[in-house]
Amino acid sequence: MSDQSKETSGSINSISSDELKSFIERLEKLEEEKSTIGNYIRDVYGEAKSEGFDPKIMRKVLKIRSMKYEDVLEEEELLETYMQALKS
Repeated sequence: MSDQSKETSGSINSISSDELKSFIERLEKLEEEKSTIGNYIRDVYGEAKSEGFDPKIMRKVLKIRSMKYEDVLEEEELLETYMQALKS
């Protein structure tokens, strides 16, 4: 058995099984909640689409709104630079 395997085995033995179980159960619950929230988000996009809105554009709007103003300006500037380079 290598030294690393021995260290790993020793670390596992020193972990409280109750503590590990608690972490795993919390993560499982959060994963379930994340899945439920994902379903809600899809429903809202579907509803918006049925009202004539474009979900793809809405996702871009959400991304832009979450960015710092300076980062938005920088991204727009780079985009314009790239587009101008392609026209040449």
